Amino acid sequence: MINYRIYNLLPSFETNTYLIWDEVSHSAIIIDPAAPNEKLKLEVCHLNLNVKCIINTHGHGDHIGGNDFFQKAFHCPIAIHNLDAKMLVNSDLNLSSFMEQHFVSPPATISLNEESEIILGEHIVQIIHTPGHTQGGVAIYLEPYLFSGDTLFHLDIGRTDLPGGNYEQLIDSIKHKIFVLPNETTVFPGHGTSSTIENEKQNNPYLKKT
Repeated sequence: MINYRIYNLLPSFETNTYLIWDEVSHSAIIIDPAAPNEKLKLEVCHLNLNVKCIINTHGHGDHIGGNDFFQKAFHCPIAIHNLDAKMLVNSDLNLSSFMEQHFVSPPATISLNEESEIILGEHIVQIIHTPGHTQGGVAIYLEPYLFSGDTLFHLDIGRTDLPGGNYEQLIDSIKHKIFVLPNETTVFPGHGTSSTIENEKQNNPYLKKT
């Protein structure tokens, strides 16, 4: 059985950080650790979890600020799509320098692509390359959940006016890579509340008009 918890580690950006784990094997993944956080660290230890890796859905500063802290705490690798990997180690590329935060992460040790899979107990975590918000953006599918990063939000979509963004590419990623998933899939975005594939197909104003 898969379980999860949602954390708001960076209130100024309301970035969702996710802890996912398999209750049988106690294998876990941390998605988008936005900032260092002792509470999350202690909860991982209290649950006796083995963090297999940190996954960044993309390289923007508000999603990577806790990479160094949690990598050191759990001695686990960092995974990101190869097209966003350089953003981790450069505060100008990850835009944190423009937020006056200057987040820099250790470099990735796992390079993700469209074919990547991560084993979590008896479950398969599938990586879906969803360029458009950034060129290396990914969504993470672990049935029945999709962690969509900044590609798809509740009745909204990710920004495409930042470096590496492309509106047509983002819409294509959503329609041809995310909307092919089962309608009942729960969508957990990088910011904001959850949704479902069916709800976004029927009600997302950006996707209804395309």
